[in-house]
Amino acid sequence: MDKISKEFREKINKKQIRIAVVGLGYVGLPLAMAFAKKGLRVTGIEIDKDRLCQILDKKSYIIDVPQNELKKVMNSGRLTATGDFKVLNNVDVIIICVPTPLKRKYAPDITYIKQAVKAISKNIRKDSLVILESTTYPGTTEEEILPLLEKRNFKHNRDFFLCFSPERIDPGNKQFPVNKIPKIVGGLTKEATQLAVLVYRMILKKVVPVSSTRTAEAAKLLENTFRLVNIGLVDEMAMMAHEMGMDIWEIIRAASTKPFGFMPFYPGPGVGGHCIPKDPLYLYWKAKSFGFRSRFIKLASEVISNMPGYIADRLEILLKEGKTGIRGARILVMGVTYKKDTKDLRKSPSIDIIDILQKRRAKVQYHDPLIPYLKIEPDISLKCMELSRASLRGFDCVVIATDHSKVDYDFVLKNSKLIFDTRNVYRRVHIRKVHKL
Repeated sequence: MDKISKEFREKINKKQIRIAVVGLGYVGLPLAMAFAKKGLRVTGIEIDKDRLCQILDKKSYIIDVPQNELKKVMNSGRLTATGDFKVLNNVDVIIICVPTPLKRKYAPDITYIKQAVKAISKNIRKDSLVILESTTYPGTTEEEILPLLEKRNFKHNRDFFLCFSPERIDPGNKQFPVNKIPKIVGGLTKEATQLAVLVYRMILKKVVPVSSTRTAEAAKLLENTFRLVNIGLVDEMAMMAHEMGMDIWEIIRAASTKPFGFMPFYPGPGVGGHCIPKDPLYLYWKAKSFGFRSRFIKLASEVISNMPGYIADRLEILLKEGKTGIRGARILVMGVTYKKDTKDLRKSPSIDIIDILQKRRAKVQYHDPLIPYLKIEPDISLKCMELSRASLRGFDCVVIATDHSKVDYDFVLKNSKLIFDTRNVYRRVHIRKVHKL
């Protein structure tokens, strides 16, 4: 191991270490770019043909990767892309960044991880370091990945090294890009951990080694479960406050003045993206196999998943009070991405709201400066509605579901009949036509 460690260190110091990133999505592409910008030779492996074609055309589809930077790095030759796993027999480090969806409620699906690892096992060279970044349940690296890699008579800590290092990406967050977020690293052995720490220190100031892959896997799930539970709590508080005639936003502002023991979370129409709606359920599922039921995770997940329906119910009551009713009502949903200023529709609660309203026979349109059209099978096929005095006045209600910065909310306020604000955009507005979550 000392010899291999020395060779790794020499390659790192001379920037001769070769890296492959499997999966060029919102995690993989920024990570590949970070290594390439440090002068390393990086190969991205992407089996999605559309994505691969865009990368080869030097076109970025990830908000955190500016197209001019992608073009510059690819023109330098430091970043290349392919769909062929055979390139792995010429790399030192393989980082796996593939999706981990849910098969059904509460059941994880690690099919993409297994497919990637099977392809890796056919092409991996000796003395390689394999790092899984895809979020998954505790035990995956040891119980699922290791046996697949050892099928070819390779042995861990002799022929290859295996680690888990959870991705920590916040799409669109310019304050914390991938190279400014501390990295957790847990290997199957101390030697594996040490090698992974060396690799990540090429692009990061802070790398945090932990005792095992399971610890690293669980740490990622704790991070996201913390957010899920607190968002579920404040969503429930928002519903409670409404029933009691109180303003949840004012309550949160007041509580936030406490300089210790409190962290503000904010209610909304639900949560979206890759992590929060799904990752804690991996932990819930795994815990069940040990005979343990996590009531907090399940309850928080149920509260949050019911928020789009709650928004629709509140809207229906508002329309009835205005003697309009939901059936046939013209409703404009403002913002369809899952978070502000990010072009990302994954599990967006706005889409659930549109679907629910359409099923209640409302006539729904949307406006989103980042999404020109919306086609979600089987029932949603819409084009972005341009904002004008005439168009706004034609709607019975405007629902602010995602609060993008590039929207003239004063213009919307001035020209709308009724507004249901789920994001507290109109925090300083106190008039009858504006209703808040």
